[in-house]
Amino acid sequence: MAVAETVERQADAFVHAPHELLIDGDWVPAASGETFETINPATEQTLASVAHGSAEDINRAVKAARKAFADDSPWRRMNASDRGRLIWRIADLIEDNADELAMLESLDNGKPYGVARVADVPLAADLFRYMAGWPTKIEGTTVPISALPAPGEYLAYTLREPVGVVGQIIPWNFPLLMAAWKLGPGLACGCTVVLKPAEQTPLSALRLGELMQEAGLPDGVVNIVTGFGDAGAALAAHDDVDKVAFTGSTEVGKLIVKAAAGNLKKVTLELGGKSPNVVYADADLEGAIAGAANGIFFNHGQCCNAGSRLYVQNQIFDDVVAGVAEAAKKIKVAPGTDPDSEMGPLISDEQFEKVLGYLDSGKTDGAEAVVGGGRASDRGYFVQPTILTNTSNDMKVVREEIFGPVVCAIPFDSPEEIVPVANDTSFGLAAGVFTRDISKAHRTAKRLRAGTVWINTYHVFDAAMPFGGYKQSGWGREMGSQVLNNYLETKSVVTAL
Repeated sequence: MAVAETVERQADAFVHAPHELLIDGDWVPAASGETFETINPATEQTLASVAHGSAEDINRAVKAARKAFADDSPWRRMNASDRGRLIWRIADLIEDNADELAMLESLDNGKPYGVARVADVPLAADLFRYMAGWPTKIEGTTVPISALPAPGEYLAYTLREPVGVVGQIIPWNFPLLMAAWKLGPGLACGCTVVLKPAEQTPLSALRLGELMQEAGLPDGVVNIVTGFGDAGAALAAHDDVDKVAFTGSTEVGKLIVKAAAGNLKKVTLELGGKSPNVVYADADLEGAIAGAANGIFFNHGQCCNAGSRLYVQNQIFDDVVAGVAEAAKKIKVAPGTDPDSEMGPLISDEQFEKVLGYLDSGKTDGAEAVVGGGRASDRGYFVQPTILTNTSNDMKVVREEIFGPVVCAIPFDSPEEIVPVANDTSFGLAAGVFTRDISKAHRTAKRLRAGTVWINTYHVFDAAMPFGGYKQSGWGREMGSQVLNNYLETKSVVTAL
């Protein structure tokens, strides 16, 4: 049997299996008994039926996570070395099942199978493997203190302890990878988790739940509740949740903050973006064109850090726009399961209509589509890779996050003018700079108000590199050592000797 056929059969078997909630180590139906359907965005047909979790299920999951966080639980008694080895086993199992996981991502999200296989799945495994090294390195410090106003001899030290029960709400654009970004550090720090996947893409998270059980994760440490926004709202507001971590839109992020205010739980947010990609006249033209195209068209433009505002110095503006347009024309737009697919559909009818609405808005305001500008197929949520010119910073298409394969190309004159223009946004997640002048590159990077700045490249990630945003792009950082601060408390201990 061909490998592709084997993978398709494995994925198909999982898709058509019952999909229940993972609560306290058991797979159980929703308390209401209700289910909902997920849609294949390439066909607009039903893909799978999934348990419809609600506030009652969130409450059950939080109780299980609280029990698993008790001082005498197997999870809390597990030493740091064993916790690291368990997380490493999760990474191994992701790699062992990489083909199936990539196919599930392609079916559920629409992204090309080949992209998921070489990007999403390996990056998820790498994240767990990176985090597996941290449990043995989470340390406190001893502190020499003057002990005023009570002089004497003291032993003073700090402890770094898990924050407790964590609610994690993840988006649909990188379902497996976003689950890894959240679960990896939470587990490394010794927290317990209730994970709420996006209703559009629950399948890879559910399969990951099975793999975590196979790895030997104690019951209740990770609970998975599938459902809609009401389930996420219940999780964010729950009084027995110590922290909530959310990745998604800025609008929903603000709702999360309000919901979390009841018990003042800790909150981290990785939110939207409208990232500038700056191409100076002295840039390597071929590299800049490739970087600009990758910056916006990767993952169908459904990236919070997509380089959706392309600022190009006047001298090379026409050449860069023509090059990116040529690259757009060559992209094979097809279902993610098509071996030749380079860009799949948008995630849903809602997102499809939203992106088309932005294209209509741009046209009304005077923007011109150099390439693309509409839907790409009679069936499925496919949108043409699009470049808009004749745009300005006051247009809706330039100021708001489109979250689709649409870039606004805007010329600029001098290096002095571009940074204020690039920073003229309520977001600050990422940015790109293309130039052969390394001094200019770093001067620009320093002045850009963004959490990540790529120089002569775009969309480069590593588990060791922090990722997050300035301004309305979020609070806190994902990945790297900094993410551990999201899941740890610091306790000071002072003893009179």
